[in-house]
Amino acid sequence: MIHKRIRPFNTKDTYPEQKLDNDLSHAVVTRGGTTVWFRGACPQDLDTAQNLGSHDPAEQTHKVMQNIKQIIEEAGGTMEHLVKLVVYLTDVRHREPVYRTMGEYIKGVHPVCTGLTVVALARPDWLVEIDATAVIPD
Repeated sequence: MIHKRIRPFNTKDTYPEQKLDNDLSHAVVTRGGTTVWFRGACPQDLDTAQNLGSHDPAEQTHKVMQNIKQIIEEAGGTMEHLVKLVVYLTDVRHREPVYRTMGEYIKGVHPVCTGLTVVALARPDWLVEIDATAVIPD
């Protein structure tokens, strides 16, 4: 593993009632490298800023995670270099589909993650926004 992951765990053990499968850690230690700081990734096309035409939280999360993956790759890295996520939801009831979908993209990665429920995001159609940080080793 590129970065040192402190106390990795899976959400199926910590939140068994929610049927989630996210590989996370309590902390990630990095050394050197290039840090990639993201703006909040949103369910929109990166080139056109067009919203995804769906109000499904899982579909929106797929687009958000695809955008994160694309930006990491454009910076010269891979999802393995992801170290932190902050998930913003407009409705706590979307937590399970959002985290379940997010888990498909972070399987085996074990980033740290914080989740928040907020009143609204920048566009009324957005249900999820994810802020990310990656460190690409030298």
